[in-house]
Amino acid sequence: MPTPTKGPRLGGGPAHEKLILANLATSLFEHRSITTTEAKARRLRPFAEKLITFAKKGDLASRRQVMKTVRDKSVVHFLFTEIGPAMAERQGGYTRIVKIGPRKGDNAPMAVIQLVMEPVSAKQATVREAERAAAGAAAASTAAAVAADAEAGAAAAEEPVEPGSVDQPDTLPEGDTADTGVELDAAEADPADETTGTTPVTGTEGTTEDKA
Repeated sequence: MPTPTKGPRLGGGPAHEKLILANLATSLFEHRSITTTEAKARRLRPFAEKLITFAKKGDLASRRQVMKTVRDKSVVHFLFTEIGPAMAERQGGYTRIVKIGPRKGDNAPMAVIQLVMEPVSAKQATVREAERAAAGAAAASTAAAVAADAEAGAAAAEEPVEPGSVDQPDTLPEGDTADTGVELDAAEADPADETTGTTPVTGTEGTTEDKA
């Protein structure tokens, strides 16, 4: 047998307790506020908030999970179309319990449990909007930096590499020749310059030297 939750059990057994909580949750979603004993209100609060969490998801699987507990289709429809969207900005605390005077007759402590349908405070909404804006700005800056790096890489790839630059140290610029380090002798470079100060003249009788 499963261990019961903390506190006295409602009804005569586990099945009876589930039926009591299901009926209380159905009445709470239908009327948005009910008056019951303080013990039942405390046990109903986590039970109802779990169903509201399913309603916030809004998918078919969540609707089927709620239908296992709340058998009234009109109440389930109201829960998913009205209550769930109204709780979209809340991260918890969907219900509140307000203690009232004791009940006449047995003096049992009574309480009112109701749904918190008020919108989130302006301060919390402003903080959340600022956080969303900061996250969006950070994502945009990161995307811009990545795009800039990609463009810079593409431009560097398309730019021609100049010979003799750092990227190609083994090549020479156009028009330059390799210097072998060997100088040719003047006589070997031009055999016609072997004579010093004389110019050969060709005549009819042979080659003569022009007297200076």
